[in-house]
Amino acid sequence: MDVHISLEGRGDLAAQVYRQLLDAILDGRLRSGERLPPTRELARRLEISRNTVALAYDRLGADGFVVGRAGAGTFVSAAPVRGRAAPKGVVSPRPIWKDVEPPKGPTKARYDFRVGIPDARLFPMETWRRLVSRELRVSAAGYGDPTGHEPLREAIARHIGLSRSVHAGPGDVLITNGAQQALDLIGRVLIEPGDVVAVEEPGYPPARLLFRSLGARVASVPVDGEGIDVAAIPRAASLVYVTPSHQFPLGTPMSLARRAALLAWAERRRAVIIEDDYDSEFRFGERPLEPLQSLDRAGRVIYVGSFSKTLLPMLRLGFLIAPASLAPALRVARQLSDWHGELPTQAALARFIDEGLLARHIRKATREYATRHAMIAEALRAYVVPSTAGLHLCALGVSVRPGPDLAVETLEAYCGTTPARTGLVLGYGAIGTDAVPEGLRLLRSRMSARPEPPLALP
Repeated sequence: MDVHISLEGRGDLAAQVYRQLLDAILDGRLRSGERLPPTRELARRLEISRNTVALAYDRLGADGFVVGRAGAGTFVSAAPVRGRAAPKGVVSPRPIWKDVEPPKGPTKARYDFRVGIPDARLFPMETWRRLVSRELRVSAAGYGDPTGHEPLREAIARHIGLSRSVHAGPGDVLITNGAQQALDLIGRVLIEPGDVVAVEEPGYPPARLLFRSLGARVASVPVDGEGIDVAAIPRAASLVYVTPSHQFPLGTPMSLARRAALLAWAERRRAVIIEDDYDSEFRFGERPLEPLQSLDRAGRVIYVGSFSKTLLPMLRLGFLIAPASLAPALRVARQLSDWHGELPTQAALARFIDEGLLARHIRKATREYATRHAMIAEALRAYVVPSTAGLHLCALGVSVRPGPDLAVETLEAYCGTTPARTGLVLGYGAIGTDAVPEGLRLLRSRMSARPEPPLALP
């Protein structure tokens, strides 16, 4: 183990070596059982005498922090670790970051109704390991294309062309580390400080916060039973972020008439639409409406997709499809951000799609999620907003007393304005099918309800 020691002046060098090694032991940088550098080697590196180093080691040994073993060297003894704190500092972040709550850790709740978490038990992990192992053996070293692994871009273009009628070729696809990075890249390319960005209300908080962090003025636009209220979008808005296939978190699809109105608005205002198609793969009912991207004739829609729900969030795989006029800037933005993603994982996903494994996994997962969806919709039928897709349901006008055994999210958490609507957003990816009935019984025992108006229809 190399240990950095910095000597100042020519004073008591043995004391300096002793103190810095002691700090490393107490801080936990040198752990119990680790071997110190040989005295001869450390003396050579520090350009001091071996006796000076030996004196420091002897003092550490006398204090019980190290022990010498004949023929083996000097080793750290078991010692209390006090931890090492970074300097507090005087530098402050921009004001927006003072309002940001740190991410919550994993829950230990027995009944986990949190949103946006797929069931990892449904994922074919052994098959995925085989694909990744193969790519790790054959992948070339060096940097890759910022737009992503070309076979994966080809596979995604085919996949979403068939499953979602999205018009795109491989050159239109840019691979990202999930949908959140896609939104970040779009914001970097399009948002000037002070620009107005419209988002749905209620809506996806990370998107709202991301746009604010880039200097945008975020305007919350109400959602009714047909989707975002186009007439309420501010005239100054240059960008609007929507989830038309399965509005997040209410779950309603945007009507065809509202889609047409939104596209017409964007063309009149010379604005850009971000279409986040975050979990449209899981459908339990009628055929989905056409994506905005496939209806767009003016080149004003950027389509964002993710594999975090269909596969696993930890894989950090997503993509965006932008008009050709934005492609060069987005490519450079990706390169400046983190150059490119993990290429062996991207190559494994390309094979996963091409071999039909993604489609098979989606069919299997959809059957399982449909069962859980039906259980929740039936148990809370008086409150649930009708939905035929995705990994969650929204129940209006209800609240629940929290408890360590029950993890559930409130609708208020997805609202950017006050007064917020009362309700619950219930995910069913993290909870097993066999646990749903008991989880619902517990939820209903702690639930209170008050009248809330249904989603308004114009």
